[in-house]
Amino acid sequence: MLKAVVFDFDGVITDSEILHFRTFNEVLSPYGFEISLQDYYKDYLGLSDFDLFKHLIGTGVLKIAESEVEGLIVRKNEIFEKLAKTEGKIIEGVRDFLVMLRENNIRIAICSGALLSEIELILGDSKLRDFFEVIVSAEHVSRGKPAPEGFLLALEKLNKTGSPNIAGGDCVVIEDSHWGIEAGQKAGMHVIAITNSYEANQLSTAEKVVSGLGEISLGDLEHLCA
Repeated sequence: MLKAVVFDFDGVITDSEILHFRTFNEVLSPYGFEISLQDYYKDYLGLSDFDLFKHLIGTGVLKIAESEVEGLIVRKNEIFEKLAKTEGKIIEGVRDFLVMLRENNIRIAICSGALLSEIELILGDSKLRDFFEVIVSAEHVSRGKPAPEGFLLALEKLNKTGSPNIAGGDCVVIEDSHWGIEAGQKAGMHVIAITNSYEANQLSTAEKVVSGLGEISLGDLEHLCA
């Protein structure tokens, strides 16, 4: 039975993936390395900031100690917040979809690899914060997507703050990447993919693939959880 919808954030709620890409490259520039746009979408988009920097260190292209990563994340967050205030925007159809869920008493959460400050900034500016009962961000998990830890934590938090009890199969995840699809499925949840970041054929492991939230009805959500 449908009881909750759990959203990814970047690429689902807000059109901010390109801002993250630009911010990463500004942070990496002093180290003589730049991520191509193609490689970012192919290899890095679904990773948390920590996992992305750690991966670059592991492959030898970012020649710093892992202990320095926290400083890079702080710098990246500072740059991102400046960009988000001027260029961050909510994807069309998000507000109407959230209103539909709330009017039908469907509980709403976010599970994202973004930092909480980034999420709160954009939700606050767009007046959407009150829709979300639970937010799980990069700081809340030890393993990011495609591990299911974030989605399982979101479910745990939903069950701590309300009733009736929600099982994984009562949740629909809305994601824009194969990392997120895999994580949602490992958490035992149903997954709808939205083609804001990747083509439909790259998201085919989801139960349903759409080009926008306006293509998803309450009946579609209920059918997945039936």
